Amino acid sequence: MVAGLYVHIPFCLKKCHYCDFVSYPYDEEEARAYCDALIQEIGLYGAERKEVASIFIGGGTPTCLPAGNLAAVLEEINRFFNLSRGIEITVEANPGTVDLAGLRVLRAAGANRLSLGIQASRDRLLHVLGRVHTSAEAVEAVHVARTAGFDNLNIDLIFGIPGQTMIDWQQTLRQIVDFEPEHVAAYNLQIEDGTPLKRAVAQGKVTPCPEELELAMYREAVEFFAANGFIHYEISNFARPGRESIHNLGYWLNRPYLGVGAGAHSYLGGCRFANVTDITSYVEKIGRGNLPVASREVILPETEMAETVFLGLRLIQGLDLHAFYQRFGRPVKEIYRNEIDRLIKLGLLEDNEDFLRLTPAVLPLANEVFKAFV
Repeated sequence: MVAGLYVHIPFCLKKCHYCDFVSYPYDEEEARAYCDALIQEIGLYGAERKEVASIFIGGGTPTCLPAGNLAAVLEEINRFFNLSRGIEITVEANPGTVDLAGLRVLRAAGANRLSLGIQASRDRLLHVLGRVHTSAEAVEAVHVARTAGFDNLNIDLIFGIPGQTMIDWQQTLRQIVDFEPEHVAAYNLQIEDGTPLKRAVAQGKVTPCPEELELAMYREAVEFFAANGFIHYEISNFARPGRESIHNLGYWLNRPYLGVGAGAHSYLGGCRFANVTDITSYVEKIGRGNLPVASREVILPETEMAETVFLGLRLIQGLDLHAFYQRFGRPVKEIYRNEIDRLIKLGLLEDNEDFLRLTPAVLPLANEVFKAFV
């Protein structure tokens, strides 16, 4: 069984200033050829008739493509894979690239969860990020999504944006709750090498958000969402009861997943592999009837155990100790005795016999804890 199927759509109307994902400017002819190749790749994997528990169409900006193209991809997945009962099918979208007709097509094709990249509610901050939408378009996108029949809505937010104040962030949080989403993901801005935002910082044109303010924004979000009925179930993710992301939980539980599309990654059969990132190469390889895999790595048992630990620690309930033992046949506290004892003494981990979890104070600094298991 494949826990999740990820479909990568590497096109955007314009690349955001902070983005280092595999994405290219939208071109109608190139996108049509890409979708044809994507459907062929799905068919290449479909011979095994794998069962899928969740589907996530991400990017890029999937909704910059005609909705009919995405619907055709979903139709092909449905033809070649066994979809679990009650499967979660998410489409990532940006405000300004959605309309009622298109979302109705996606809903009719089986998509039942929409993930809207709103990011911020102030136009000046959207400009800093290089987003193509306005705050008014974000409001309209939520309205259109509900009208189209999406009753499972995630909203992505970014905090720690250069020039963002605590008042800005609090205003964003209030607006998002007014939208009544089922799920919210709030991430601190990462200024990655090779991005326009990184260059702007290096040139002194933009001043990064102070770390102490970024930390305060995170804590504000945790308290705010708890007070408004959301469950904080992963470091950066909040959900109404029963609306946790099935697809993302698959990643955090280190379950197998298949990725299709240019630059997509997979974790199957004890191997991690990645597709070519170049669209032309991707289309050509598929056209020759070959899988477009560019690299492959065998995951050793010790690596799988370490990844299962630090991915599981991202969950607020923590790493399930019984599940770990059932998976690997050894107690995690035996394998990592010294590391766990040290982190508990430092007040960074808690052990309640069933779960090993991060202490609340260390959540925003979790990467420092994860290093102990790598």
